[in-house]
Amino acid sequence: MSTVYPLIFLASIWVFFIAQISSSTNWQSVSDVGAYGLVATALGFPMIHGEWQALQQALLIIAGASGIGLLGKFFIDAKRPDLSGNDSFPSNHTANAVAASTALMLCYGWFIGLLSYGVAACVGLGRVRAFKHHWRDVLTGLGVGIAAAVIAIKWM
Repeated sequence: MSTVYPLIFLASIWVFFIAQISSSTNWQSVSDVGAYGLVATALGFPMIHGEWQALQQALLIIAGASGIGLLGKFFIDAKRPDLSGNDSFPSNHTANAVAASTALMLCYGWFIGLLSYGVAACVGLGRVRAFKHHWRDVLTGLGVGIAAAVIAIKWM
């Protein structure tokens, strides 16, 4: 499968990051665009190209990460650093970003994976800098994303 289109899309996310960080340091926007952009890329490009097995794999990985993260938020009462709620643990933005990055790496190769994991790292940093999560939440989100990928790959 061609890596040109995901490469262009990921490059545009990086340009957005650089513009946001250099102008206003709006970390909430950085983390939102990064997480949702990675999920859209991981699901959208296999769908556009008719790569149904890659789409199925991405769906399983991302849904697994999101489900595990939401269960954690439901059962674990952890205050956010900005005190806006008790659903800080784990970071679902980070879990979904890492899960989507893993799906992209499996579908498009190591270079796209490297760019994607860089975006996922910015998502985690953005969640901490926006005072939405503690580092433990982000690191656990990283683990959740990787665990969901391993489980989905073994299951398929």
